[in-house]
Amino acid sequence: MTQTSSDLHDLTVAQLATLLRERKVSALETAQYFLSRAAAHAELGTFLDLQPDTTLAQARAADARLAAGNAGPLTGVPLAHKDIFVTRDFATTAGSKMLQGYRSPFDATVVARLAEAGAVTLGKLNCDEFAMGSATENSAYGPVKNPWDTSCIPGGSSGGSAAAVAARLTPAATGTDTGGSIRQPASFCGVTGIKPTYGRASRYGMVAFASSLDQAGPLARSAEDCALMLSAMCGPDPDRDSTSLDMPAEDFTRSLNTDLAGLRIGIPAEFFGEGLAPDVRAAIDAALKVLEQLGARLVPISLPRTELSIPVYYIIAPAEASSNLSRFDGVKFGFRAKQYTDLNDMYLQTRAQGFGDEVKRRIMIGTYVLSHGYYDAYYLQAQKIRRMIADDFQQAFKQCDVIAGPVTPTVAWKLGGHSDPLADYLADIFTLPGSLAGLPGMSLPVGFGAGKMPVGMQLIGNYLSESRLLNVAHRFQQATDWHTAKPQGI
Repeated sequence: MTQTSSDLHDLTVAQLATLLRERKVSALETAQYFLSRAAAHAELGTFLDLQPDTTLAQARAADARLAAGNAGPLTGVPLAHKDIFVTRDFATTAGSKMLQGYRSPFDATVVARLAEAGAVTLGKLNCDEFAMGSATENSAYGPVKNPWDTSCIPGGSSGGSAAAVAARLTPAATGTDTGGSIRQPASFCGVTGIKPTYGRASRYGMVAFASSLDQAGPLARSAEDCALMLSAMCGPDPDRDSTSLDMPAEDFTRSLNTDLAGLRIGIPAEFFGEGLAPDVRAAIDAALKVLEQLGARLVPISLPRTELSIPVYYIIAPAEASSNLSRFDGVKFGFRAKQYTDLNDMYLQTRAQGFGDEVKRRIMIGTYVLSHGYYDAYYLQAQKIRRMIADDFQQAFKQCDVIAGPVTPTVAWKLGGHSDPLADYLADIFTLPGSLAGLPGMSLPVGFGAGKMPVGMQLIGNYLSESRLLNVAHRFQQATDWHTAKPQGI
């Protein structure tokens, strides 16, 4: 073994995978190293469950596969899962008291597929309760801190995943994106993350928030790493997920070095108007110039219903959440109130005590918009506008190949900085349109803004164009080094 263990955290997924295949480092020592880092940085609040014996057993099995020459693309590479994916060997809480200590009898499809590719699971990562939030402050187990400035939020709901990757506690992590929950924390923490086309990755075993929007994706240091992860995660799952696309598994690394000459990048006017912070705009403008130097051409476009994405999303998503979360009633699994008078009171007390404020808020909104007399006025209208938003994108893609712009209007704010929930909702304005349309989107680091906090650029593609997005990001990262920057002291 020639690789020194003191710098393993500086290696990417691709680099680690190569060293493991060449037997220059063992899966066991790699797992031990990252487990010790996770324990040493517990103050960030990223991990909710570590099971060292389980992790080390997986690492030993990976070493056996490597020795036998039977290795998969990720064999021996450690990673961690957002605590929204159910796992047999680790507790699954979805960041909620309602599922405290819950152990699933099966693994989510995404977890199982990464295991089949040889990955070693380090543990489960903190997230907003039931993935509802933009700051990872809504977890029942405490907030996650941004490693670039621990007084700031890491974004959400995949904040634990983004912060763990940024702090080099894991080479990569899984996340989920309902309205921007991979892209926004990736931007705030200076890492790379991608949400694939809706249906690309199976939702089986993902604790549901909004079923027509939820989608799994990876967060890692680079576009190359995300491509490796996504290749293992995606593929049809028709027997267990009716929303799974009938598309065969794909090698997303195949086009990573394609020339960008002639690429048309759409610049939506609505993404660069009032409300976009000057520091964020400056970083995005500089990144777009790099893409132009690489041969791309900027094309002005319009996404006229961008502002409508906020009210549309915050009608549809809570409506679906109110239905999905009705299963948490204290009867079959999870938390149950200790004192109650009858069955109905048990329901009431369990849900009142088990759910946090943001989850209750969204259940109430969702129940309201689905109630008699309001369904047509709110939910049905929101679904019609959702279709119009998707049509806007299709019109735009007649003029361009990829859409680029900011991920969020500002850099990460201070913990507790948004006392009004509406402030969090408004911060999602650039990520929501793509989510409502079911399009693939990603965030890649492009610089720093106020307080030396990371800024991410968003790339949005047409359906099933993940390879193109990853190639654009990879070519940008070959020409720049923003994705290699790490927080002070890491």
